[in-house]
Amino acid sequence: MSKHHEPYCLRSRLSLRLLSLQAVLLTALVAVVVGALSASGFVIAGRDEDRVIDIVQRALGRDAQGDLVLRSTTELKQLRSETPDLWFLVRDRQGHSLSEGTVPAEFAAIGSGLDQISQARLGWQLFEDDPRKPPARLKRVDTDAGNVQIITATQGKLTGAKALFMTSLALLGIALPGLLLMGTATFIATPMIVRRAFEALDATADQARRIDIHQRGARLSLDRIPLEVVPLVTAVNDALARLDQGYARHKRFVADAAHELRTPIAILNTRLESLPAGPDKTRLLEDSARLATLAEQLLDIQRLDRCGHPFTRVDLVAIAQSAAADLAPLAIAAGYELALDAPSTPVETIGDAAALERALTNLVQNAIQHGPRRGTIGIRVSRPANIEVTDEGAGIPADQREQIFEPFYRLTPLDRGAGLGLNMVREIVLLHGGHISVADAATGGACFRISLPPVREN
Repeated sequence: MSKHHEPYCLRSRLSLRLLSLQAVLLTALVAVVVGALSASGFVIAGRDEDRVIDIVQRALGRDAQGDLVLRSTTELKQLRSETPDLWFLVRDRQGHSLSEGTVPAEFAAIGSGLDQISQARLGWQLFEDDPRKPPARLKRVDTDAGNVQIITATQGKLTGAKALFMTSLALLGIALPGLLLMGTATFIATPMIVRRAFEALDATADQARRIDIHQRGARLSLDRIPLEVVPLVTAVNDALARLDQGYARHKRFVADAAHELRTPIAILNTRLESLPAGPDKTRLLEDSARLATLAEQLLDIQRLDRCGHPFTRVDLVAIAQSAAADLAPLAIAAGYELALDAPSTPVETIGDAAALERALTNLVQNAIQHGPRRGTIGIRVSRPANIEVTDEGAGIPADQREQIFEPFYRLTPLDRGAGLGLNMVREIVLLHGGHISVADAATGGACFRISLPPVREN
């Protein structure tokens, strides 16, 4: 058993996959850049000048003469032991200074030139100077000896926690804004791009929805369709072509069969008319009429696609009178009375008179064939544009009132009808924009009601 997969949104899936790909590529790019900078010596070394300044700040004091001195703190001892090339220079605003280690000449000569600067980084310029030039960090801080200026090299061992924090901060500073920008662009641009790419598919889907069951030669357009979807649309068009061919073969068979049946039925009717009157003749004439009706219904299937002439104003009263006149002999021969109830003035709709008369004829013949061979079959025309056919038979069960309009459906398996008449009636009514329904008649039988759009007077 194949597993059923739920439909998914292609726009969302494309956006998520593109964003994931961009995140991976951006992370890889950051890793490559950081690795390259590390290999070239352009990144921060694993040493921390701010730690040196903090230790010196806490160890700084003054002696009795007011000169700057360093107290021998545990931190200062550890710093000296782990940093052999340690150097720093301390100056206060009064011109007192204190230094340790070998202070590079370019920093020792700064003097009071940077007294107004609170902090700065001094050294070479990235990509333009020699990285081997000594860098330095300048910071003005408050100590027990007052406010002083401390200059030191990039020295002091960087702790693991601080290294992790600085590395994470650097990576986030580089990667996160780019990822957010790319993600925003992706979620905005991707649906727009996909929507534009799918405009032609949406138009094709609208074409497919508009294809009517009676429309022959309909094909889906390949205009502006993506190459990846062309095979699917082509396959659908090929399927439509095969359906057209099958439908054409079916129509030819139905028309040929109906035409071939009409000749022997006409000969049979002629011979039956020459028989002496009696019950057998009546039965045989009814059977022959059913055969003729079946042949006409088969031809009606073919005529529906060419429902005659352009629609014009049609008088339903005239149609009912014509059908009643034609079918009265058949109804009387079968034991019924045929009653017509119609207004004296026209009741008009827009349609094909021949098709509507065939629909009414089918309803009356259905009542004759399936009735109890007694009682009255009524034809009633009412406003705005309705026709009703009633009988005094057993009626139609409520649970089968929809199925009886399906082709070849019979209320009972042994029914001698072909099951085409009511389906033909519904198709003709729908073709005219109307509606057909069945209910219980006041006389106890069935009541078929055709409702058509009335003529709207200007």
